[in-house]
Amino acid sequence: MRVQQLLELPFFQSASPPVPQSALSQSVSPPVPPSALFQPVRQSALPVLDQRLRGTKFVSLAAKSLLNSPQQTGVDFWSLNPYVGCEFGCTYCYARYAHRYVVERAHDAGKLSDDEFREFRGPQGWEAFERRIFVKEQILTALESDLRRYFRSAGPPDRQPAPIVIGTATDPYQPAERHFRLTRRILERLARCEGLNLGIITKSPLVARDRDVLLDIQTRNDLEVYVSLITVDVPLIRKVEARSPMPAVRLRALKRLTDAGINAGLIVAPVLPGLTDDLPHLEALFRAACDAGARFVHAGPLRLYPAVRDRFLPVLEQHFPDLAERYRRAYARQSGAPREYAEALTRRINRLQRTFGFPANDGMQDRYARRRPPIQRELEL
Repeated sequence: MRVQQLLELPFFQSASPPVPQSALSQSVSPPVPPSALFQPVRQSALPVLDQRLRGTKFVSLAAKSLLNSPQQTGVDFWSLNPYVGCEFGCTYCYARYAHRYVVERAHDAGKLSDDEFREFRGPQGWEAFERRIFVKEQILTALESDLRRYFRSAGPPDRQPAPIVIGTATDPYQPAERHFRLTRRILERLARCEGLNLGIITKSPLVARDRDVLLDIQTRNDLEVYVSLITVDVPLIRKVEARSPMPAVRLRALKRLTDAGINAGLIVAPVLPGLTDDLPHLEALFRAACDAGARFVHAGPLRLYPAVRDRFLPVLEQHFPDLAERYRRAYARQSGAPREYAEALTRRINRLQRTFGFPANDGMQDRYARRRPPIQRELEL
């Protein structure tokens, strides 16, 4: 069967069962106190700050810079990631390449021996992304310098700089944030700015901890908080996201944000062809977003980068073997979803947005559109 024929509407026949009515009422394990999760260990070539009892290590990384410009990343916003690597271990995550780059650079600089390099990379090249988490240090010093560079990049005073998005590569509120509080410190500094266009992406309910500083930021800046959730189907989530919070927990956090008056909604990324793109899954997700008071829903299809294939395709082969070969054919020539499929998905999402009363948008393209009028830029440094 040709790929074009495969990806026409109707979408892939879903390989996952219908969303159960009880999906949002699943029991949630009680939180584990930080003292039980971390134990101090001695420093090594790259200082190890803490270690999970299950073996995950948190490694110090001196940060000379935090903000990555559009020229560095090829996207239309500045990105900021307090951590490199992520404990949530989502099998479809495209950011594994960033962790590999940091490890290879440390090895080339002589900070990691050959044995340590193999440990920090993992047998298959992707495991350490979720087991060796780099914690950026000296972040406020680096951020001060970056903010000067950021505001200079806009040019004339009446021109606004591009958006800043926190959490584009790894979750800024992953479990380590309870201990290290890097994201909290960054937000407290950004709250002193005016005229920013700031986005935050997270799967973690910990984002609700920072409602106070988020409200402070929102009084003088554009702010969008995106709670990431691809489905309310708990069994499916457990197959593709190794250690992420349950859907009900994320939705409760979203409601806490919106109840506080924070501009927050859902980001459904990626939509997984044949797994989460059918109407029952999407309708259940949009309905849950409404119930949580979401202001918007953005969605986009899976991008299957080379660094993702080695992790995600074996998961498909294990749990959804009928889909694995179809994914290989569909993504054979590109990392992005085939155009016909992406356009059909956008039409489906737009219909659901209208049905459930959300603003229609252009997929993932306009999610950081500025709402406030431009200001004469002044920055307290």
